[in-house]
Amino acid sequence: MKPFVYNALPSRVIFGSNTLYQIKDELRLLGKNRGLVLSTAGQHKAASQVSNLLGEFSVGCFNGAVMHTPITVTNDALKIVMETKADCIIAIGGGSTIGLAKAIALNTNLPQIVIPTTYAGSEATPIIGQTENGVKTTQRTLKVLPEVIIYDVELTKTLPVPITITSAMNAIAHAIEALYSKDANPFISMLAEQGIEALARAIPIIYHSPLDSAARSDALFGAWACGTCLGAVGMSIHHKLCHTLGGSFSLPHAETHTVILPHAVAYNESATTEVMARVAKALGVSNAAQGLYDLAAQHGAPTSLKEIGMNASDINLAVEIACASPYWNPRPIEANAIHNLLSNAFYGKRP
Repeated sequence: MKPFVYNALPSRVIFGSNTLYQIKDELRLLGKNRGLVLSTAGQHKAASQVSNLLGEFSVGCFNGAVMHTPITVTNDALKIVMETKADCIIAIGGGSTIGLAKAIALNTNLPQIVIPTTYAGSEATPIIGQTENGVKTTQRTLKVLPEVIIYDVELTKTLPVPITITSAMNAIAHAIEALYSKDANPFISMLAEQGIEALARAIPIIYHSPLDSAARSDALFGAWACGTCLGAVGMSIHHKLCHTLGGSFSLPHAETHTVILPHAVAYNESATTEVMARVAKALGVSNAAQGLYDLAAQHGAPTSLKEIGMNASDINLAVEIACASPYWNPRPIEANAIHNLLSNAFYGKRP
């Protein structure tokens, strides 16, 4: 056993079906009684449902969350927090809404209850990414770690299949980078393999039977496992590239992770052969990078940056941004190799 350091994160996790109906009790347990409910515009009905369940403990809804947590949107939400005198933030939705809740917590220290409806996993992390003037930056602080996470399998059954697949691939990315992280430890590595296996098992079933309860439960567990990995250890090239592409070129978050993941894995394969063997085993394939590409392609997910809105002329700038600041990666960051990685991802070339 190699030496390691592991810091457990202090969150309360409720997992099951119809757990949403415990929301009022969870607010009471926090000693709060003025909850502001957050969502995207598309999730306004879900936010209204949560607000109704809270009854007199709700001060209303803010439905303005968007991707990549722009500072301008956070400022708008903070005004509502002040006006309503909210004492707790409740987020229902995916990474966009949870990111906004974290941004509010960062500025106010208000507690958060988050109700994930996708598999992004950000709810399980003390990490926040914010975008200002076209640049996305991240930081790690316990100030943004949600106090309570409510996982309700029933809420994920209406998640459209295309979003399900890309969101699940996004989650798998967290676990893979955790396995070769410089901060890797045996507990998180074990959880990472479980998360990858659960999601890889769930994706084909959900693709054909979106309402399958067992598969949806597997996927939601996998999301929690992979999110916990993301929150516990440092990430590397894959997440750096995705933050660059999302923040600087406004590419959709989960789709970008889906496209980049096989190529980031291929980039690091020579420096992480043992880890990639574990990934391949968890996926049930012989080659990790190819298996990830096929998992996306066979289930209708995008496989090229071109099809999700990137221009070929942006590749050089993306390479420049990605290589501008040093960060740890098992294989050295080399501009020419990163250019090749992004070119392959742009055209959707199978690793």
